[in-house]
Amino acid sequence: MTRGCFPAHLTASALVVDERAERALLTLHAKAREWFQFGGHCEDADTTLAGAALREAREESGIADLRLLPGPVQLDAHDVDFCHPRGTVAHLDVRYVAVAPTAATHAVSEESLDVRWWPVDALPTREPGLIDLVRRARDLVAQSVSDSMSRPAAAETPSR
Repeated sequence: MTRGCFPAHLTASALVVDERAERALLTLHAKAREWFQFGGHCEDADTTLAGAALREAREESGIADLRLLPGPVQLDAHDVDFCHPRGTVAHLDVRYVAVAPTAATHAVSEESLDVRWWPVDALPTREPGLIDLVRRARDLVAQSVSDSMSRPAAAETPSR
């Protein structure tokens, strides 16, 4: 679970989308110099992977009131060569989706060169894992909206 584990360890990340999943907030990672979802290593205080993903997304996006959707949506394994002193390590990344409120303003953390909203059909990368993550986020948000619209309204109690 921790950064010290070699040759592989778990990481947690969250793709931040707007309330309609029409835009994705991505970070230009300072070390990798590529656009990614927010995420990173689990810390001692993290009790769940979902909690770690939400913490990372809040810290790296500057948006405190993100809403994490239930359950992981994607699992990804990728090698990273700048993370561990012993060499290349496999990150076993558990990925979630977080929804930002409409009026949210983001910030650039020390781990990023830039943080920017991108239309989901014009992402700054063709990386298949991120493209698939965005597709899954759109489906999940659409399902969430559909579910909330199909719930019956609470019955009103007649007044006497």
